[in-house]
Amino acid sequence: QVQLVESGGGLVQSGGSLRLSCVASGRIFSLGLMGWYRQAPGKQREMVATITNTGSTHYEDSVKGRFTISRDNAMHTVYLQMNTLKPEDTAVYYCNVWSHAEENHYWGEGTQVTVST
Repeated sequence: QVQLVESGGGLVQSGGSLRLSCVASGRIFSLGLMGWYRQAPGKQREMVATITNTGSTHYEDSVKGRFTISRDNAMHTVYLQMNTLKPEDTAVYYCNVWSHAEENHYWGEGTQVTVST
């Protein structure tokens, strides 16, 4: 099993920045793709950004140029730097990790990001 703990969410004004962190623990010796997803009220969960264990990244179109995903493999941590935040970025943000050892995806419990006008 892999446990994920997110942190860094909060309330910020439009145009502001936040940095999310997600730390993995448990059977973490074979982690693959890591990513951030978000779910706004009344909407489906959507991919925000993903990063492979070799550093290749992929972003949802609306966050390109504003968000940056990164990972520290030694610390088993994935980050999401969010700049120029907009009210439409308001959502619960979830960390997701693929474990090769477990052959399974794992989700964190989520962290709320609220962007005010």
